Amino acid sequence: MSDSLTPQKLRRPGAHPAAKGEETPIGLKRRARRINRTLAQAFPDAHAELDFTNPLELLVATVLSAQTTDARVNMVTPALFAKYPTAAAYAAADQADVEEIIRSTGFYRSKAKNVIGLGQKLVADFDGEVPERLEDLVTLPGVGRKTAHVVRGNAFGKPGLTVDTHFQRLVKRLMFTEETDPVKIEHAVAELIERREWTMFSHRIIFHGRRVCHARKPACGACPIAFDCPSFGAGPTDPEQAADLVTGHERDHILEMAGR
Repeated sequence: MSDSLTPQKLRRPGAHPAAKGEETPIGLKRRARRINRTLAQAFPDAHAELDFTNPLELLVATVLSAQTTDARVNMVTPALFAKYPTAAAYAAADQADVEEIIRSTGFYRSKAKNVIGLGQKLVADFDGEVPERLEDLVTLPGVGRKTAHVVRGNAFGKPGLTVDTHFQRLVKRLMFTEETDPVKIEHAVAELIERREWTMFSHRIIFHGRRVCHARKPACGACPIAFDCPSFGAGPTDPEQAADLVTGHERDHILEMAGR
């Protein structure tokens, strides 16, 4: 395997220089970029897992995705998008009707209020169009930096780091930064990864968190970036035990890549 990718061998738990507090800043940057390249090979089709066909649909779907899964959101959005195809349609929507459609996503009252409110603000301030600027997006109800970066990166092709719960968890495990505030995490990781890679790096990290580096029991022994992970050993290090934990349609490819 190329030296530009994570070596497919395992360290002893706790042996990584970062785990011992011995990693240099340049070593950290090189490791972060090597991990990004390795994850690009592991997840070549990494993408936003919310279904959408235009910026407005992605904006609404991302607002609905708070505190639930993308799969759950994708179950309700076809009916929602069909009934409310424009910002003006959301602006004029009856809250009870929106609530009924999105009920299964949880927190449906506040989400319905936000969806209607963002439609109203889009009509009032942006001619009914979803703005591209981060500063404008975060003025919309229910939209923070995470949602803004999702929309900018996937609907408009603007580089951005999406710091969701998976991203925060993996950044901590990989010891990229000691920051805990999402905005500070975003800025810290931005210093490590090339700007043009920000959006795809976010997708790859999120894919990896959902399929391999699980919250409770990561598949350490079957992980393609194990050698570069200071937290190796947080989950089973035995390759066979770890392989049972890997999920997703990429499973065979990941296990083959990791040589397990």
